[in-house]
Amino acid sequence: MLKIQGLTTHYGTSQALFGIDLDVETGQVATLLGRNGMGKTTTINSIMGIVAASGGSIQFDGEELVGQASFKTANLGLGLVPEGRQIFPNLSVRENLVATASNHLGQSDPWTIDSVLALFPELTERLTLMGNLLSGGEQQMLAIARALMTNPKLLILDEATEGLAPLIRQKIWKALAEIRATGLSIIVVDKNLRDLLALADRHFIIQRGQVVWSGTSSELTADEAARAKYLGI
Repeated sequence: MLKIQGLTTHYGTSQALFGIDLDVETGQVATLLGRNGMGKTTTINSIMGIVAASGGSIQFDGEELVGQASFKTANLGLGLVPEGRQIFPNLSVRENLVATASNHLGQSDPWTIDSVLALFPELTERLTLMGNLLSGGEQQMLAIARALMTNPKLLILDEATEGLAPLIRQKIWKALAEIRATGLSIIVVDKNLRDLLALADRHFIIQRGQVVWSGTSSELTADEAARAKYLGI
């Protein structure tokens, strides 16, 4: 579904990505791992067209994304849950959900307000509240639900549970497992390796703008040297 080859990205004269190679298959859950500042968010922003790639190829369902406007990339079926959530603070929960909702790809069983509220029942009693009145955990649930309402083929989450209380984190991981069960492809950035190992099929470790390790959950569990060297775990 997603194939990245030789991706390079610059911020002005400063190079951030140095030839990223990775791929995600249909129905697969993949993670981007690594310490802070190594290029995970830049990789996501390059996929989405938020930051312009300076070289390489990003193909999604056979279509080249490099050079596409970010709104066109989103319309191809990529849904983003950005770092910091970035919900609309002056819109209600319901308005946040419907503001970008669509099913222009014609999904046969689309996500609706009812189905995202079934996934996150905590939001049901918050529908009329403004986004800025929600707790951090509720905002993250809303950000995920809002991305699902675009009915994407690939859901991308940047820092899926950062700064959340343990109980809320477990609710997010449970929801992601339910989303995975629908067959939706997912890319996740997060620091909670134990939960990622249970959820994901493939892992890509990024170090200084390059993929330095990739493999399955069982392979990463067994590779203590890689975890210590690149993740400090």
